[in-house]
Amino acid sequence: MPRQRVLCVIGTRPEAIKVAPVVLELRRHAADFETQVMVTGQHRQLLDQMLTVFDLHPDVDLNLMQPNQTLQDVTSLVMHGMEKYLSANRPDVVLAQGDTTTVMATAVACFYAHTAFGHIEAGLRTGDCWAPYPEEFNRRVAGLVARYHFAPTRGSAMNLHREGMPPSSLYITGNTVIDALTQVLHRTQPPPCPVPKGAPYILMTCHRREIFGAPVREVFETVRDFARAHRDVYVWYPVHPNPNVRGPAQEILSGVPNVLLTEPLDYIAFLHAMNGAYLILSDSGGVQEEAPALKKPVLVLRDVTERPEGVEAGTCLLVGPHRDRIEAALDQLFSDRALYNRMTNTPNPYGDGLAARRIADILAGRGQEWLLKP
Repeated sequence: MPRQRVLCVIGTRPEAIKVAPVVLELRRHAADFETQVMVTGQHRQLLDQMLTVFDLHPDVDLNLMQPNQTLQDVTSLVMHGMEKYLSANRPDVVLAQGDTTTVMATAVACFYAHTAFGHIEAGLRTGDCWAPYPEEFNRRVAGLVARYHFAPTRGSAMNLHREGMPPSSLYITGNTVIDALTQVLHRTQPPPCPVPKGAPYILMTCHRREIFGAPVREVFETVRDFARAHRDVYVWYPVHPNPNVRGPAQEILSGVPNVLLTEPLDYIAFLHAMNGAYLILSDSGGVQEEAPALKKPVLVLRDVTERPEGVEAGTCLLVGPHRDRIEAALDQLFSDRALYNRMTNTPNPYGDGLAARRIADILAGRGQEWLLKP
């Protein structure tokens, strides 16, 4: 097979984390691939920090970040930038990961240009186009036009099979986030931790749009009351900068001695924070994948998840932003050691850290063993 020209598109911090192992693997096989990286800058500062972690230097930077930009703004700017690049460079395949507006707009631009699109982390579904918003819509659009579907699990590949995607395009690779986690933890040391040495702590993240308003207040009030009733347990919350989250967090949680509100953590610090936690309370999608690799239970602050494998395996519990369910789960995990052990001793359903290698093999024509077998 002749050397392929591959463009990897990255818009946000999570995309950088999950695409970086693929870029590094493709560049390791320079005889097979000429690899370029485009960043859209959908999340400028956080994205730049993450590129530094993996020592990635973009070949193309659309730099589209604007104050108070809307989803419509991002979509049109990405599509315009992609149109110019594709017409001038004509790559053989474009890769993008996940379910951001960058990914959706990239997929559509490739469709219009008749350029092969490869979707990393393909096939995740909740079945509700409005939950999460706009991610479920974005990944469905990407799935419609992808030539290569790199599904992290058999379940996600089967979602695409049921939607009628060609069987020859469906591959089960594992999730590249496990590749990234493994690489980073092995070559870094834990930074200073605000929790007193030896004290158990809950690590919390909370930032999704659908939780804004009354739901996020209910979560914070529940956490406040749990912390007041369990003075020996700490809650560490790196507060998201969005004012819809930061304001209620400061109002409800500040002043509780064993609740630690800090600034957001960079990727390396966050991985080590997860690694040291007793359990994790989160509405993040990526955390649902990463925590099982670290043997940490996750209480998911969402009513539905596009990552059911963790729930089915028993590493994650869906509690939603609901006081009764959060309280019950926290009480169980701090009192029932057998339950805790079951959640922490389950094999990670999201892969073995070799997803990027499989993606490179597939693109090089050597990956037929990873095709979905319905």
